[in-house]
Amino acid sequence: MEANVVAKRKTAEKPSSFVAFLSDHGELIAALLCGFLILAGWIASINNESALSITLFVLAYVIGGYAKAKEGIEETIENRELNVEMLMIFAAIGSAIIGYWTEGAMLIFIFALSGALETYTMNKSHREINSLMELQPEQATRICNGIEEVVHVSELSIGDCILVKPGERLPSDGIIVTGETTIDQSAITGEAVPVFKAGKDEVFAGTVNLKGAITVEITKNSQETLFQKIIQLVQSAQSEKSPSQLFIERFEGIYVKIILISVGVMMFLPHYVLGWSWTETFYRAMILLVVASPCALVASIMPASLSAISNGARKGILFKGGVHLERLTHLQAIALDKTGTLTKGKPEVTNVIIRSDVNETEFLQKISSIERQSNHPLAQAIVKHAKEQGCEPLLPPDYLEDVPGWGVIGSVGKEEWKVGKAEFIGKEEALSFQNSIALKLAEEGKTIVFAKDSKGIIGLLALKDVVREETASALEHLKRLGVYTIMLTGDGEKTAEAIAQECHVDHYMAECLPEEKVNKIKDLKGEFETVAMVGDGINDAPALATAHVGIAMGEGTDVALETADIVLMKNDLSKIAEAMELSKRMNKIVKQNVIFSITVIIFLICSNFLQFLDLPFGVIGHEGSTILVILNSLRLLK
Repeated sequence: MEANVVAKRKTAEKPSSFVAFLSDHGELIAALLCGFLILAGWIASINNESALSITLFVLAYVIGGYAKAKEGIEETIENRELNVEMLMIFAAIGSAIIGYWTEGAMLIFIFALSGALETYTMNKSHREINSLMELQPEQATRICNGIEEVVHVSELSIGDCILVKPGERLPSDGIIVTGETTIDQSAITGEAVPVFKAGKDEVFAGTVNLKGAITVEITKNSQETLFQKIIQLVQSAQSEKSPSQLFIERFEGIYVKIILISVGVMMFLPHYVLGWSWTETFYRAMILLVVASPCALVASIMPASLSAISNGARKGILFKGGVHLERLTHLQAIALDKTGTLTKGKPEVTNVIIRSDVNETEFLQKISSIERQSNHPLAQAIVKHAKEQGCEPLLPPDYLEDVPGWGVIGSVGKEEWKVGKAEFIGKEEALSFQNSIALKLAEEGKTIVFAKDSKGIIGLLALKDVVREETASALEHLKRLGVYTIMLTGDGEKTAEAIAQECHVDHYMAECLPEEKVNKIKDLKGEFETVAMVGDGINDAPALATAHVGIAMGEGTDVALETADIVLMKNDLSKIAEAMELSKRMNKIVKQNVIFSITVIIFLICSNFLQFLDLPFGVIGHEGSTILVILNSLRLLK
């Protein structure tokens, strides 16, 4: 009942489609109406109906110029500095004063049209977020004591169990308790292929359950889900300005003052120096006010930055601001954590070597029966491997003693086993087992777990944190882009060397503590112009914060996600090169926009001084360049 009331209230709060349409397209409607009034006023002036003509032009001024005039006045009052919008308003009023109603109205019309296009660009860049926000369901089916009830998502608590039917979106993050299915995670990770999920697998809010019905235990509150973090990250990114944008905005205030002084001088000087009439002098001053305004220059960066951020968000690359996107163009070195970044972060059993008188199935069954009592990643990997090999049921140990940092002592079937490091069960005996096979496996970057009974070494298991499939190709791509790659890991020298060779990094640093990672980043910053750090763990956070650009893996810890400047939602290292290429595209388009806008301004100013340029063509050239700059920026959405 309460859920229905909440749903009705939310529906009532939503604006009607007509109001939403006006909100989205109000500027464009005003600009088009302004254009219609100008056409009507021009026809009236041809028929010598001057009173009607002026009335229509005044209406065109008010309707077309209201939004920009309001924006310009509010910003002037807030910042105590004149801006481009005020220059356009002054130019339009000045044109009307000397009787050029049509030209002034055209200026308002094209300025309003370019403003509507810029607003459209901004709205389009935010559309990715709006569409994401619509993906999260407002209701969920909660199961309480076997009874199903529909509740609002905000009422869900950690530990609640919910039923998700085929075709429904998940309302919150959680783990599957019962059932198995395939999940469409494209909204979160960008993966085009649905992913199979079963018991204990993690699922995320906003993803789609495609096949079977599943019961999910909630692990995060609705405002703390990965889905909500994505929205918050991109929203904050779109509000943060790049250094180039901030420079242009500071430059705008100075430039506007210079233009106003130049226009003031031009209102008098040409009359006395060049012999122009007062009308011609004032007319040329108004043209200068129009064509010298930096509208296109101001619009050169922000639309491009927002388009690039939206493009990245759609592909699972979340930028926390334009500054980080801009810096990637100059990236020269990148340091990468090993576990969970270059590797999957989950060790897997690669080798099982046993004594000749021991059965492998029995060996795996007993060692996993002992290890299943431990939460250590290596122990969990051994148990998982035993189950995959069909070594079930696992037996309850008669006795178990955990020796932190070394291993465990356990008894299964009245046989006592010691399981752990070579030093724990007898280093000399362990390293000589099977012709010193453990040393060879260690050189391959594998971790060795030994098992020993009363007769001696029973066998060993070699485990390895498997390198991600895309790691080597991703790092090779970065090298082709001129980026120096370094692996930072807390592992020993042998393991680090083996993983480094497999990953194709240029350099590696073993036995690296968190503070040593920070020092290494500082050293790299002294050697290279721009340095990035990629990590996923709490211990990587200081290094992420120290680097020029911090990049976190989407499955990383909350601390890493909060500290990083860029988040890779799919945990795909190839996205780094993709982000660099997007950054280079953005900076290339920004340079095109800046050079084009400055060239047009200079050309129009020169044409005005030579008296080649009339106000209508000045308006078309100036505002047309602004529209072209915005359209060029929109290319980054693809």
